[in-house]
Amino acid sequence: MKMIGLREVRKSKGYSQLKVAMDLNITREALSYYENGKRNPDLEMLVALSEYFKKSIDYLITGKDFSI
Repeated sequence: MKMIGLREVRKSKGYSQLKVAMDLNITREALSYYENGKRNPDLEMLVALSEYFKKSIDYLITGKDFSI
């Protein structure tokens, strides 16, 4: 599953893949795979990404905030 919001929020903050990867102690390639849907992050990584960017997991995946 391609994580549309992850790429959007990273770019909006002006962060490179390398910076985010180093801050989260993962490889740049792993982050690229998450953004492009080649690999899905586990729940622990989803929570870490959510906390890092201060965005919901829904936003990171869909690019939209959760609504009812």
